[in-house]
Amino acid sequence: MLSVVVPAFNEEKVLPRSLAAIRTALAAFDDAELIVCDNNSTDRTAAIAREAGAQVVFEHVNQISRARNAGARAARGDWLLFVDADSYPSRELFLDLARVIGEGRCLAGGATVSFGDTTPAARLAVGLWNRVSRLARWAAGSFIFCEARAFREEGGFSEALYAAEEIELFVRLKRRARRERRSIVILDRHPLLSSDRRVRLTGWWSFLRHAGRAAMTGGRSLHTRDGCAPWYDGRR
Repeated sequence: MLSVVVPAFNEEKVLPRSLAAIRTALAAFDDAELIVCDNNSTDRTAAIAREAGAQVVFEHVNQISRARNAGARAARGDWLLFVDADSYPSRELFLDLARVIGEGRCLAGGATVSFGDTTPAARLAVGLWNRVSRLARWAAGSFIFCEARAFREEGGFSEALYAAEEIELFVRLKRRARRERRSIVILDRHPLLSSDRRVRLTGWWSFLRHAGRAAMTGGRSLHTRDGCAPWYDGRR
């Protein structure tokens, strides 16, 4: 059984399309559930999720790690899949996911990402990320799958982090995969269509500035909301 977890904070503009795409893609699985974690939204996020037939859970602290973990706690599946609310997976991507799960060797993984019709700079940036993702076997936060048992035994996403929590999780999962002689897989035949809105709303310089700050502080800035402002400025 697959449990799809969608963390969502004030996502009424994009959530209907995202949940519709996920519902269509879930035809690749015989048994699945869809969970939306309302991360203390002030709009119709929770109502839209219920109207779409999703189970809704609530996390009052506005933090992506906490939202994903809250959704995972409610999940009943053998496998967890975390999909961001502004991402639109295809049935072909889910078929690839079903295949690697069925092969029995994979512990966790993710997918390459596409921003669709976007700027040349955004295409360059996402292309560089996809290369890093495949080489380092780090999953983009917008699409993360993991065996539920392993996720829970590893303690889920670190709630000490406000950003880069997916990379920290995969550092731990890669160690576990080596111990268990299993694999981390980045699916790349059918990239996940995701949104470039963070870049459009915040600008490249803001991301570069905060990345530099994280590097200069040895990652300490990732432990504060202010240090991760591009992800928590509330703009949608």
